[in-house]
Amino acid sequence: MGKADLNKKLKMENLLNASFELFTSQGINKTSISDIVNKAEVAKGTFYLYFKDKYDIRNRLIAHKSSQLFMQAYDALEHAGITDFEDRIIFIMDYVLDELNANKGLLSFIYKDLSWAVFKRALTSPMTEYDIDFSEVYQKMIEESGLELRDPEVMLFMIIELVGSTGYSSIMYSDPVSLDELKPHLEETVRGIIRAYTGKPKRKSTK
Repeated sequence: MGKADLNKKLKMENLLNASFELFTSQGINKTSISDIVNKAEVAKGTFYLYFKDKYDIRNRLIAHKSSQLFMQAYDALEHAGITDFEDRIIFIMDYVLDELNANKGLLSFIYKDLSWAVFKRALTSPMTEYDIDFSEVYQKMIEESGLELRDPEVMLFMIIELVGSTGYSSIMYSDPVSLDELKPHLEETVRGIIRAYTGKPKRKSTK
């Protein structure tokens, strides 16, 4: 990577870091593009080289932060050596919830008023070469399981909606119970969702 490319990468990272800090500390409505560029120490014109407006950088930040979080969860899963599909989904769920519980600012930023459409785009549109397309990881997990899943995208939607909404309430407000108390209920329900969408195992090729 040349000096010019490194400089561009540094400026984008500065804009992303500045935006994230401002969005999580004072909210997007109270954050202006001038605030972002001043904190990032770049010219306003530089901002528009990369982003359309502050909502564009917010959506791309959601993609970036979500990708980082799921990449960390998947890396931990790989080291854990878990092979059962249900157990792998539960492991990722627990890892993500624990990380968000430790960083409530990130939780609020990613999940508050976040629609499935935005979340899906966040998980399937890597922002940088270091981000992952979680849809590819999810598909790989399904293929490795040997299971036939009916409407796997709908199943993932059901799980994300359940874990996202209940996890948010539990972590932020301990409502109706704390995260530790909620987890067994979530695990049982998520396993039930997976089984409801699971058909017969695929036959392995004898060739």
